[in-house]
Amino acid sequence: MNLVRELEKDLKVANVICMNGRRHLTSSMNEVSRDLVVNTDSKKKQALMDLLPVLAELLHAQDMQLALESLVEEGNYCKAFQVLSEYLQLLDSLSELSAIHEMSRGVEVWLGRTLQKLDSLLLGVCQEFKEESYLTVVDAYALIGDVSGLAEKIQSFFMQEVISETHSVLKSIVHEDQDVHMQNSRLTYSDLCLQIPESKFRQCLLRTLAVLFKLMCSYHEIMGFQLENKVLGCPTTNAKLMEDETPGSSSVEESTTGTSLADASERTDSGNAESQEPISEGRNGDGEMSSSGSPWYQLRKEAIAFVSQTLQRGRKNLWQLTTSRISVLLSCSAASSTSIHQFLKIYEDLNTFILAGEAFCGVEAVEFRQKLKGVCENYFAAFHRQNISALKMVLEKETWLRLPPETVQIISFAGLVGDGAPLIAASDGNSSNPRVLHTDKSVNTGAKKSGFSPWLRNGNPFLLKASSSPKEAHNSFLLNGTTSGECEGNVGNLHGDVVSPRNGDVNHIYGSNSISEEENEDLLADFIDEDSQLPSRISKTSLSKSYSSHCSNDEFTAQTGSSLCLLRSMDRYARLMQKLEIVNVEFFKGMCQLFEMFFYYIFETFGQQNMNASGMSSTDSLTYRLKTALSRITQDCDQWIKTRSGSLSSPPVHADVTPNVPQITNFGPPAGTSYGPKERCAGADTVALVARILHRSRTHLQSLLFKSNTAVVEDFFVQLVDSVPDLIEHIHRTTARILLHINGYVDRIANAKWELKELGMEHNGYVDLMLGEFKHYKTRLAYGGIHKEGQDLLLDYGLEIVAETLIEGLSRVKRCTDEGRALMSLDLQVLINGLQHIVPLNVKPKLQIVETFIKAYYLPETEYVHWARAHPEYNKNQIVGLINLVASMKGWKRKTRLEVLEKIE
Repeated sequence: MNLVRELEKDLKVANVICMNGRRHLTSSMNEVSRDLVVNTDSKKKQALMDLLPVLAELLHAQDMQLALESLVEEGNYCKAFQVLSEYLQLLDSLSELSAIHEMSRGVEVWLGRTLQKLDSLLLGVCQEFKEESYLTVVDAYALIGDVSGLAEKIQSFFMQEVISETHSVLKSIVHEDQDVHMQNSRLTYSDLCLQIPESKFRQCLLRTLAVLFKLMCSYHEIMGFQLENKVLGCPTTNAKLMEDETPGSSSVEESTTGTSLADASERTDSGNAESQEPISEGRNGDGEMSSSGSPWYQLRKEAIAFVSQTLQRGRKNLWQLTTSRISVLLSCSAASSTSIHQFLKIYEDLNTFILAGEAFCGVEAVEFRQKLKGVCENYFAAFHRQNISALKMVLEKETWLRLPPETVQIISFAGLVGDGAPLIAASDGNSSNPRVLHTDKSVNTGAKKSGFSPWLRNGNPFLLKASSSPKEAHNSFLLNGTTSGECEGNVGNLHGDVVSPRNGDVNHIYGSNSISEEENEDLLADFIDEDSQLPSRISKTSLSKSYSSHCSNDEFTAQTGSSLCLLRSMDRYARLMQKLEIVNVEFFKGMCQLFEMFFYYIFETFGQQNMNASGMSSTDSLTYRLKTALSRITQDCDQWIKTRSGSLSSPPVHADVTPNVPQITNFGPPAGTSYGPKERCAGADTVALVARILHRSRTHLQSLLFKSNTAVVEDFFVQLVDSVPDLIEHIHRTTARILLHINGYVDRIANAKWELKELGMEHNGYVDLMLGEFKHYKTRLAYGGIHKEGQDLLLDYGLEIVAETLIEGLSRVKRCTDEGRALMSLDLQVLINGLQHIVPLNVKPKLQIVETFIKAYYLPETEYVHWARAHPEYNKNQIVGLINLVASMKGWKRKTRLEVLEKIE
């Protein structure tokens, strides 16, 4: 039992032990379970703790991305690119994350959009220079490290602006009056130039020059921009930028300032003191930073210097593109068909632009000046062609009557003779200070030395003109009505509106001009000038004093309509020689052609006759100098002489062709036209008047031409003007031959009976007939409306014709004895006595040549060769006739006669 109890007791103890063990096992299990949970949570926490820095970096990157967007919107590209560099570094450190790839693609989009906005800002700087915007662009590209790209992009933008702006200017003007724009919206620049109407050409040119000048100014300001050596600071880094966002942080905010070389003085006076004074705000008492020690200042300075040097090398390319666009514009037909008044303004505008361009690029604009010369030559060709046609029309309708002196006295030829060297005012009609196109060389040199800065100071010289051009063109169109080139409508005011080239303001080179809007003055003008089509006044007092001092009464009484038209045209040409120096030699040659046409027409009208008293063509009696002049005229004016201004008419009957003087039969008076002594004397007097005025203008014309062209003036005066006395003499001789009807007396004298055996007391009958013809000749002169001096001159030439007729008749005598020679002397003495009662002149010296010819009959045979050489006044046929007569009557041997004739020939 004890064993059972002991067993039971042991079992109970064992049970207790089992219970306790089970309890301990349960507790341990629970504790292990709790430890396992804690271990799991700890690993999760560690993983999350490791993820926090990455998330912080991502959050930082997102903040930086937003900062980039906001900085670009604010236009702070410099700070944006500073943030971008750190942003890219941050993305590079997190490149394993998939979200970073998306953000990297966003950076590329942002960078493209930012560069596009930056280029837009740069384009605005190119269009109109702004210092702040330019510095923003420079800082941005300096941070990018693409300064060379910036310089190239600036040049490219300027090239694009030149092309686009010039095209848009023409497009807006050409299409402003058109309802349909879509059809012509794609026209090229050259096609638009062809559509420019004449009335709007100068407006197009002025607006084109204005936009090009504006681009040149902007280019020069960028090229000449440099930083002032003042206290400058560098922008804060992105780290400092981030610190500034937290309270209590310190940073130094410093502003940079720059100035353009051309505008330094102006900006100082403008009152923008805050932009010139360096700002340094030290929130915690930081001092200012010296620009010389600032890396940022050095970076910006080097970038600006590099851009400046690149632009300086490339400015010639911009100028060449600019001139090429203008050249295309000048090639259109409207440039050559405008009025001379408008063309002078166009030339003035172009000359001003050339001076500006030469100052801009630092070299002479040789190619563009040559292009401008070509434009002027083309315009001159059309202008001269119209003046030639007008002169021909006036000549063909000329009545050869003298103009009233009171009409001629109010007209001055100051431009031709050089009285005060007046110029045509090419400025606006309402301008109070007309500018002179002919600029002084010293002024040009000073402008080039001073560079482009004075042009910047004086502003755009074409803007004000462009704004007033449409109204001016409208008024000019209403006044003009037609193009230039009509007889009285070409150029310049003949009375007023002249200025001296030495009295012009120097500022006219840079385009400064004061415009007055007093339009009522135009309504009070005395007349509308025919040349410039502008209102003008007659300054009678000043004109009469200056003009009459150089003019004789003959110049007031010898003028005809054609001579007045010629002199006015030549005066216009002389004035234009001063205005258009680049082609002044062409205008002088045109002036020569005008005179040649006038000279030739007068010769054709008054100097031609079928046969003279000697039975020869009238051209055989021309002097060598006159033949040379006519030959030159037919060569120089061949194209003008061949065509008539009006309908073609048949050639004059009396036009004879000689080898020495080529005749063009379709220029001259119509067939059958005859003029009396009054008209013929008027023609001779008026060409003499023109020659006198030309002689007085010789020195002035030489002074207008360059030294290399002065030989042209000498040739003109030697070959043409100096031959006018020969032409006048020829005209008077022809007039005397026409009025003195003794052409048939050559045969009467030759057929008279001279082979006499004894001398009677009676003279031949032809003597009385010739005296009767001479009386009629004097009567015709007396009632022909010729002044006394002209009558005496024609009487003198009439006596010479009588002498020529006698010599020609006597040289044709076949048989004559000594008694017959005595009868010749008797006839001559009777004729002399009879003529002495008719004319108030001393007749005997005029007929001495006939007496000498008669006395040669008595010379020995050995003296005839010497006599013939000593008397060149006799022609070859007359001397041969004399020798043949003497040889046959005195029984010379045939060999002797032939030897004498051979020696004479």
